[in-house]
Amino acid sequence: MSFSKPLGSLFDLHGQRALVIGSGGIGGVVAQGLAAYGAEVICADVQQVTADEVAATIRASNGRASSRVLDVTDESDVRRGAAEIGAVDIVVLTAATNVRKRIANLTLDEFRKVEQLNLEGTFLVLREFGAVMTERGRGSIIVFSSIRAKVVEPGQGVYAATKAGVLQLVRAAAAEMGPAGVRVNVIAPGVVDTALTAPIKADAEWYDAYAQKSVLGRWAQPEELVGATVFLASPASSYVTGTYLVVDGGWLAADGRFSPRL
Repeated sequence: MSFSKPLGSLFDLHGQRALVIGSGGIGGVVAQGLAAYGAEVICADVQQVTADEVAATIRASNGRASSRVLDVTDESDVRRGAAEIGAVDIVVLTAATNVRKRIANLTLDEFRKVEQLNLEGTFLVLREFGAVMTERGRGSIIVFSSIRAKVVEPGQGVYAATKAGVLQLVRAAAAEMGPAGVRVNVIAPGVVDTALTAPIKADAEWYDAYAQKSVLGRWAQPEELVGATVFLASPASSYVTGTYLVVDGGWLAADGRFSPRL
């Protein structure tokens, strides 16, 4: 058996152009990781300063990066962004928000805020950048969902609903764009130490409960999502599409935290 490419090049992203949408938290670290493997990275965020800072960090490490504002809740801005950015080989979408309230206490405006960014934003990115990739006949789109697409807890109803919707949108996009050579996949993190989870971290009991839910007994750090992203962006995953890649420290694998005496 012979390989069509040298095995050492499976994760090589040189010559690839990557767009990372949502440059704070996980997105910023992922952007740096893609650049470290050779990709030219466009850092995009609703806040220009956030995108600028990540791009500057990449350039300071001799990587290639630029920055721009992109609001995935604005249809015209996403369409304009796809036209102005042009051909990209990799799109990573990490932008998301959450409102932790029980359904009985959730307002319609709060529901819509989460749904608009998490679900509608994903739809717009898939539609506009997927069209560019489909026309070129290649590309990899990676959307960050969550283990909340599969399991939920009180106060996570709207977030979980949107993340489950993201998973199904990605699967549909994979089925529709696959014949044109475009791969579309989901990464599903467990609990990650970011600004989004800061309210949990501030509560010692809540923080520890989440840590113990993982079989590794701890939270993930943002850099621990880089490997999964590089894999899905690279030739190493050339036959992987429509998948739900879980990076949760074993959260979904174990039923509860009690170890019976067997």
